[in-house]
Amino acid sequence: MIPAILLMSGIGAVCAIVLSLASKIFYVYEDPRIAMVENCLAGANCGGCGFAGCSAAATAIVSGKAPANICIVSGKAGAEAVGKVMGVEIGNAETPLSYNMCEGGFRAADKYHYMGVTSCKAMSVVFGGKRVCGVGCIGLGDCVKACQFGAVSMGPKGHPVVDEEKCVGCGACQKACPKNIIEVKTLSERIMKFNQKYDPLAPCAQTCPAEINIPRYINQLREGKYKEAVQTIRLRNPLPLACGRVCPHPCETECRRGIEDEPVSINQLKRFVADYEMNSGSRIPIKCAPDTGKKIAVVGGGPSGLSCAFFLRRIGHQADIFEAMPKLGGMLRYGIPEYRLPKKVLDWEIQGILDLGIKSFCHVKFGVDFGLGSLMAAGYNAVFLGVGAWEDFSLGIAGENLDGCYTGINFLQRISGGEKIKLGRTAAVVGGGNTAVDCARTLLRLGLDKVYMVYRRTRKEMPANEVEIVASEHEGIEFVFLAAPTRVKGDDKNKVTHLEYLKMQLGEPDKSGRRRPEPVQGSETLLAVDMVISAIGQSPDSSFKDQDPQPRMKELALTRWNTIENNPATLQASIPYIFTAGDAATGPSLVVEAIGGGRRAARSIDLFLKGEAVEPVKDSLQKKRIHESIFKKVDGIKKTSRAKQPELHVNERLDSFIEVDLVLPEDQAHKEAKRCLNCCRICYNPDTDFPIAKKAG
Repeated sequence: MIPAILLMSGIGAVCAIVLSLASKIFYVYEDPRIAMVENCLAGANCGGCGFAGCSAAATAIVSGKAPANICIVSGKAGAEAVGKVMGVEIGNAETPLSYNMCEGGFRAADKYHYMGVTSCKAMSVVFGGKRVCGVGCIGLGDCVKACQFGAVSMGPKGHPVVDEEKCVGCGACQKACPKNIIEVKTLSERIMKFNQKYDPLAPCAQTCPAEINIPRYINQLREGKYKEAVQTIRLRNPLPLACGRVCPHPCETECRRGIEDEPVSINQLKRFVADYEMNSGSRIPIKCAPDTGKKIAVVGGGPSGLSCAFFLRRIGHQADIFEAMPKLGGMLRYGIPEYRLPKKVLDWEIQGILDLGIKSFCHVKFGVDFGLGSLMAAGYNAVFLGVGAWEDFSLGIAGENLDGCYTGINFLQRISGGEKIKLGRTAAVVGGGNTAVDCARTLLRLGLDKVYMVYRRTRKEMPANEVEIVASEHEGIEFVFLAAPTRVKGDDKNKVTHLEYLKMQLGEPDKSGRRRPEPVQGSETLLAVDMVISAIGQSPDSSFKDQDPQPRMKELALTRWNTIENNPATLQASIPYIFTAGDAATGPSLVVEAIGGGRRAARSIDLFLKGEAVEPVKDSLQKKRIHESIFKKVDGIKKTSRAKQPELHVNERLDSFIEVDLVLPEDQAHKEAKRCLNCCRICYNPDTDFPIAKKAG
């Protein structure tokens, strides 16, 4: 008995020694913080964080392989709890949300039927899917099955619909979609999304310089969702009130309905919802991302500068605007007359931008009152130059400095500023663009008896907006076509008495595609006037480069047209932390072009501030057309009259600067919205039951 007890005791002692040694050799320490962190997470095990469950995510957080706010389900409260355990500051992360880019659904025809396949992923393997549209939704609902939160469903029109209240941004739907139709993006990512050649885009949206989702906001208007329509527009364009009044709407030339009928009056519908907000008595809230701590100096408060500052602020950066003029607005304020864009409307729109927390400093000129060095010393991380094109071209003829001669932009600027200018009774405005038309129509409102527009080509070649030309004709402006000024004649007191011009004839087309005007020898003609305004174009004022004492400024490259040289895809100048857009970068162009440029520059500035490579948007469309979306025929269209622009009668408008073009009444806006075919890349809603496309096979 005793030997047995001794034997067992010996074995026990040996085991204890072995186990003790093993515990030293094979001991695995688990950081107690892992369990504490896991308790702070949602426990959903959804995988949206990129790890295999909450336990793995907690381990990654504690090991430093993942940030404390990685859990997308637990939200800010959960992230703060994790941060408390880890002893770190969380900050304010943006919440990602899922959204669907394709609204084709049942509208897209099938190219074949394949029985037994119930998965989008499997279907996509077979010739890219059954749909005729190569980038459209297959519609079998892989995204719905992948979502563990019930946030995605297949809508009645055959495409996924996202419930933003339920969406946690886990990304499961995006991973499940083989066509990249459904995406998960933060607000900043959506704001900085640019049109790409594989996107599902309507023809109008493809050619909009601001890249607005036009069919979406028109559809929202049609459904009475005016607030949502304004938000859709502002995701790309912060100035819908101004654009709704002055944009020449290049999108409408590409409207698919226009192939068989008149195009939809897209711009009037934009103005309708923008005016609705302004007249509602309250502003629609504009969401901004959390502050990043970075700040940018925006030099120039015109449309490109306002746009750049707006989008920088929306993605979390501080943007301060510096403007040489007394008020913000640039050419919108000082180049466009009151009868086209009332100042109170512009003021209301600009105030909405400033209300986001954007500071502005007026009456300060770049290169004189401040310079590049002072901006850098003040802690700005980047500079946007949107100084516009304020220098008028001269005619280069004798007598253009006589008393009674003016230049277009300078004249409009002085009138806009309330300056009293000595006027004559009869004037000649030289030029055929929008500035020339604005000058001519302004002169009529100032009380002149007769106003001529002198243009060296014909009406067909005039670059001014057609609606402005028509309005000029209605108001009694007389056009003198095929006339090239040769000199301004004056009396013995150096006051203008005549404009002399040569008659022209059109020859072969030049590089612009317009027929070149050629003089008719011996055809000198005198036009009796006592005022001459030359409005033949402008260029940027680059005097700031020579005035700024900062040596680095010498590195800023200019083009031979005096515009700021830049990468046209990124808008980055020759000095890496300087970016540019608008007329300073392109020369005189459309307001909507400047707005689109301001947003593109904001994207590049954001990349620069993050320390990332400032690279172009991959496969950027930049107003180019997607070939398969170009139709020669559109079946199923019933011709309906396009909404006519309501306007003041001529007799009511020539004795004041009251706004001429009016907003559509609500019933007419809805009627016009119904004319929209809600197009996408190849899908559209016909007016009849006519089949959009035959199914193949």
